[in-house]
Amino acid sequence: MKDPHDIILRPVLTEKGYDGIADKRYIFQVAIDANKVEIKKALEKVFPGIKVAQVNTMRTLGKIKRQGAHSGRTAEVKKAYVKLTEDSKPIEFFEGMA
Repeated sequence: MKDPHDIILRPVLTEKGYDGIADKRYIFQVAIDANKVEIKKALEKVFPGIKVAQVNTMRTLGKIKRQGAHSGRTAEVKKAYVKLTEDSKPIEFFEGMA
């Protein structure tokens, strides 16, 4: 199995992300090749004491950018929308942000 810290890259801290903290919903940026089962196992290993109920993922293609005659794309991103079970304790990293 891959290292959990290679799968979970960083939390996504946006207004939509802050709104979900009270309902135990969190958003993370994850590795492009990670699947839902790997994301669930990695989160439960990185944050002990939580139980993941549902994982939804979304891939976003990079935008096309131009600089003069040259064009290219920004990096592709994959996000995981994670919902914890009702009896799970919240993630300590997000405590006090909601």
